[in-house]
Amino acid sequence: MPSAIRIHEVGGPEVLKWEEVEVGDPGRGQIRLRQEAAGLNFIDVYHRTGLYPQPLPFTPGVEGAGVVEAVGDGVTNVSLGDRVAYGGPIGGYAEVRLIDAEKVVRLPNTISTEQAAAMMLQGMTAQMLLRQVYAVKPGDTILIQAAAGGVGLIVCQWAKALGATVIGTVGSDEKAELARAHGCDHPIVYTRQDFVAEVDRVTGGAKLPVVYDSVGKDTFLKSLDCLRPRGLMVGFGNASGPPDPISPNLLAQKGSLFLTRPTLFNYTATREELETAANDLFDMVTSGKVKVEVKQRFPLRDAAEAHRALEARQTSGSTVLTV
Repeated sequence: MPSAIRIHEVGGPEVLKWEEVEVGDPGRGQIRLRQEAAGLNFIDVYHRTGLYPQPLPFTPGVEGAGVVEAVGDGVTNVSLGDRVAYGGPIGGYAEVRLIDAEKVVRLPNTISTEQAAAMMLQGMTAQMLLRQVYAVKPGDTILIQAAAGGVGLIVCQWAKALGATVIGTVGSDEKAELARAHGCDHPIVYTRQDFVAEVDRVTGGAKLPVVYDSVGKDTFLKSLDCLRPRGLMVGFGNASGPPDPISPNLLAQKGSLFLTRPTLFNYTATREELETAANDLFDMVTSGKVKVEVKQRFPLRDAAEAHRALEARQTSGSTVLTV
């Protein structure tokens, strides 16, 4: 019988339990996927702690890849034996899972299942941020918070390929060098540098058209101060906790700013949107313009250890849980 990580009560990493689970045959429109790897993302922490509530008990994980081992009635987009990946449907911390066929995409031969598990959610999030939420243009200067994280390293490379100048915040000199190697022109070590002052210096006081912030509480207000009038604040995560509530008047006071809180699920809601985002990502990776490197690996059964490392900011780039 296959095993999976199960959560019966929200809390710290210790609530992640390795248990045997029964996985039946796929229903209509479903496939049974034997996973080879699952991705580790901060949204998994939000689910585990109850910040983003899920019905209990549940299996966390929203990113993975593997091989189709059974196909339900009505499935036409994938076949038995296909290598597929997904970024979105919860339940990824499992050796075997059922998933709607419409939520997976076939992998090109140039991308391994482990690499796909490390990049689907993060890579399609980067695509959403740079191509849809705000269409980055040659000559733009942007700020990405947590530039050495999984999404951050992809954003740095992709934005650079689009002709942008990239400013990024990181927590250490080591992470600054990692971000620089992935296209970040101006890494800022936030533990000793004021990133608002650095943005002002780099832009000559002009400030930025867009800021991408997945840190949340610790950076939110200062991120707003990096924007030029009518600039766009994109909050897409809460690694330090959710930001405190603000009055809409604050956006007016700081220059008629725009604020959005996008989620990938709203930008890949249709099959066409999903395939467009995935194919855009695959093209960038296959071309070599974006390199997705697995920096950390943990056995799936050790998911609690992986969560502790992620929350302690001891990881950089992408992390996978191997099956």
